[in-house]
Amino acid sequence: MKTTSSMPHVFRALDLLLGLAEPDPDSPQDYCIADTKLSFYLNGVPCINPNLATTAHFTTSALAKAGNTRANPIGFNVTLTTVANLPGINTLGLFLARVDIAANGIVPPHSNPRASEVTICLKGSILVGFVDTSNRLYSQQLRAGESFVFPKGLILFLSQNPGAQIASIAAFTSNPHIPDDVVKKAFQITTQEVVKIRKNLGG
Repeated sequence: MKTTSSMPHVFRALDLLLGLAEPDPDSPQDYCIADTKLSFYLNGVPCINPNLATTAHFTTSALAKAGNTRANPIGFNVTLTTVANLPGINTLGLFLARVDIAANGIVPPHSNPRASEVTICLKGSILVGFVDTSNRLYSQQLRAGESFVFPKGLILFLSQNPGAQIASIAAFTSNPHIPDDVVKKAFQITTQEVVKIRKNLGG
């Protein structure tokens, strides 16, 4: 009886898949000012004629004013730059936001699947952190003038109040644990519920 190996087929399949996995191409021009007046949808926004670009396209005051942290129950506000208020940001692979956090407020655990994030503390102090794919927590108390980088796609949080720490998966089984005040406020659950989830997950 003759046996044949399927390994060459596997390698050929991998070659084909790897050949299809390519990054976004570099822009063929210096910039692409967003043409916000067009009414059709693309993945991104079409460009205006580069000859019509002005300094104003690269300038915004959108982040100058503090946001209303009382507008949501967990005490934070995010002000975003978009192609509407900063057309020159279109296609640059860059995103800017202002985050205002009230005393005892948090930005709940979340991830940014398409970009890494840098947080700069401008005033006061905040606890920041992320959980890697091994459920390891990297956390730091930032003071005014200090920065912290969050790798793309990982669960992260920012908090004005470190509080006590308990466990969870990404948000519930990290080592060391994310502060329980962050977890309770982010998921709108009680201490008893946090304990139950932790126990169920073996944390």
